[in-house]
Amino acid sequence: MPRDLNFALTTTLLLTALSLQAAPAVSTGHGGAVATVSEQASQAALQILNQGGNAIDAAVAAAATLGVTDPFSCGIGGGGFMLIYSAKDDQVISIDHRETAPSYVDPQLFLHDGIAMKWQDAVPNGISVGVPGTVLGWQTALDRYGTMNFEQLLAPAIKVAEDGFAVTQNFNRISQINEPKFARFTSASQLYLTKGKAHAIGHHFSNPDLANTYRLLAKDGANAFYQGELATEIVAAVNQPPVTKGTNVLSGQLSLNDLKDYEVRIRQPIHSTYRGYDVYGMAPPSSGGIAIAQALNMLETFDLANMSRAEVEHLYLQASRLAFADRNAYVADPEYTDVPTLGLLSKDYANARAKLMTGTALTKSDAGDPFLHQDDPSMPLRPASAKLGQESWHTTHLAVSDREGNVVAYTFTIEDWGGSGIVVPGRGFLLNNELTDFDFSGPHPNVAEAYKRPRSSMSPTIVLKDHKPAFTIGSPGGSTIITTVLQTMVNHIDLGMSLSEAIDAPRLSQRNGDTTLVETLLDFPHSEHAKLLEAKGHKFSETDQIGAANGIIFNADGTVTAVSESKRHGVGTALVQKQ
Repeated sequence: MPRDLNFALTTTLLLTALSLQAAPAVSTGHGGAVATVSEQASQAALQILNQGGNAIDAAVAAAATLGVTDPFSCGIGGGGFMLIYSAKDDQVISIDHRETAPSYVDPQLFLHDGIAMKWQDAVPNGISVGVPGTVLGWQTALDRYGTMNFEQLLAPAIKVAEDGFAVTQNFNRISQINEPKFARFTSASQLYLTKGKAHAIGHHFSNPDLANTYRLLAKDGANAFYQGELATEIVAAVNQPPVTKGTNVLSGQLSLNDLKDYEVRIRQPIHSTYRGYDVYGMAPPSSGGIAIAQALNMLETFDLANMSRAEVEHLYLQASRLAFADRNAYVADPEYTDVPTLGLLSKDYANARAKLMTGTALTKSDAGDPFLHQDDPSMPLRPASAKLGQESWHTTHLAVSDREGNVVAYTFTIEDWGGSGIVVPGRGFLLNNELTDFDFSGPHPNVAEAYKRPRSSMSPTIVLKDHKPAFTIGSPGGSTIITTVLQTMVNHIDLGMSLSEAIDAPRLSQRNGDTTLVETLLDFPHSEHAKLLEAKGHKFSETDQIGAANGIIFNADGTVTAVSESKRHGVGTALVQKQ
């Protein structure tokens, strides 16, 4: 290519990348709305809404496109939780398509000579891969609540995968972090690296293999993923990973029956109330719905309206710590353990726990005893409190609504950035490392077992008032998802911030640890704001940024406002249909 033409093309690609990062983070209008971390994904959802699809259709289109543009956080090699408000039924439904442990798994999975592996060593291996649930989750949502099929809804993603896009700063940044992981596998290296290094900003990236995989799904539906040639290739990638020469990995023992037998769960969502709002979240194996509801129940015992921001945030951190103490002890896959859900959600239990929330910051707290409020004559054994295990921060969340009033809050993931690092050869998608969300040693409700779903922090949330949607919120971020959603709700409901202000505010994440995690991105550490909390005994540790939230608020005048990040994760995209 001539040098001047190459320079012109590079310049165009760089400008395209910059324009995508500068997409608006807030949009208001009268039609359907969408908020995601990706311009192309938001546009895909808007395209489907404009073609007459509903929020469920648009959510699947956006999710499929995110699998192309945000492949290190999500994709068809993973799983997720979809929360749907059906306007026709005036009902909130949850679709659990979390990954499951294959049939060979037992509690010794990550133990070597009785010693637990280091989390980061367990991730890039075949043994970390759970049975993916995303594709069947999409199919189930569409069969029950959608109006379009895979052929229509995967078309935007196929086009993006075929045509490609300019690598953004955020895509490049995450690729750099993954260079050692991707270098372990030939298929990942070929797709995501150039001579062993992350594709440069402005590099034209396309994924024709994923486009062809989507075409297969468009033609044959979810069965094409769980049976047949593609299923055989997934099994081979887990059991004989495509490693580079000289690399040793721990192979899995996934079977074709593990894929064929995978099932989606339609679950009753967690329902709680807070200051006149009805709050809906995911039930276990998500720990988010319970932890958020429990923390809000504790906060409801205080008159936050007459307190300063520092006082409110102090109590928010106290409530979060206590909720996490219980979450770490009790919550896991309900098909394998008796989760004391009723006790944890009890207002009486919240009142008892709230008495521990004094004016001075709590230190590491023990779990309470929700079984006393469980109204359960069987009175299961009380598990011991456990240390918060490591959990990846790298997931994605999207929000969609339509003109009919349907709402979707959808969080899905492949767990760590880049998942296991294993790209299914010739298929263009990464496989998850979701089994590392299990506790590596026990006894504990969340240890690995065959067919079990690992505990998750994913917290898609839909909030109603007077039986109508008020707002929806969700975020990636591992266990910081819970605190991100909780703090955003407190910011909005109790501190009176607009939803965009609530999302943009500095985040503080207390998960029953020695310190509270805070962001350097928004200049919180050493600020006057921080000093007020330090005076109450709070201690901070720093990270660059926490979460990447997306939400929609339903305004009193009949308009809707889509909101995404204005700074985090390369800036999100919020769009609303034109009338």
